[in-house]
Amino acid sequence: MAAVAHQGSALPSSPGGDVAGRRRSGRRRRWLRPAVRLGGLLLLAVVFYVGVTFVQVWLASRSDEARAADAIIVLGAAQYDGEPSPVLAARLDHAAELYRRGLAPLIVVTGGRREGDRFTEAGAGAAYLEGLGIPGNVIERETTSTHSWESLAAAARFLQADGIDTVILVSDPYHSYRIDAIAEDLGLEASVSPTRTSPVDGIAELRAMARETAAVAVGRIIGYPRLLRFR
Repeated sequence: MAAVAHQGSALPSSPGGDVAGRRRSGRRRRWLRPAVRLGGLLLLAVVFYVGVTFVQVWLASRSDEARAADAIIVLGAAQYDGEPSPVLAARLDHAAELYRRGLAPLIVVTGGRREGDRFTEAGAGAAYLEGLGIPGNVIERETTSTHSWESLAAAARFLQADGIDTVILVSDPYHSYRIDAIAEDLGLEASVSPTRTSPVDGIAELRAMARETAAVAVGRIIGYPRLLRFR
């Protein structure tokens, strides 16, 4: 008897299995499409929100709202063994100019001591202002803070205790929107007058604007005090 060669052949697939597979695939597509659409909409919303926030920060940086107030608050910046950094000096110069224009009878300098420092930012700022001819008795010091919210919260406490709630805020332009928002949260009636002589410009200013945009975008959602957790 002649041997019959056996050739392997694929078994035909089960019609029932194909139908079940198509059903599972269809269900996955039905769930996936709305999820992709929702993810896309959320991404667009985030991009739009951050974009609007950047525009707000940029517009605030170009504005000067200086008007008569009870006090000028200078936001702190780095000092080097008692000498204000160029950034801090620019802020102090501007505050001195506002004082000489008669816009406020009091200047509050803010900023504590960083690790390893011998001097506080406020102390260095006060000495610098006195060197510009500002009388020492019109300078108040807030010497405990290391963050904008802390600086303004501490200054607000002792100013409001003295019945003062109208202030001019002095810092760098990129900082304007956030410090104005913080002051409002603290019950201060603030106008912002940024310095125009800060050495922060070009790429450094753009980076600062990006950081401020992120800080404002997040701070408005979780509250500015909670930003302290991320420093």
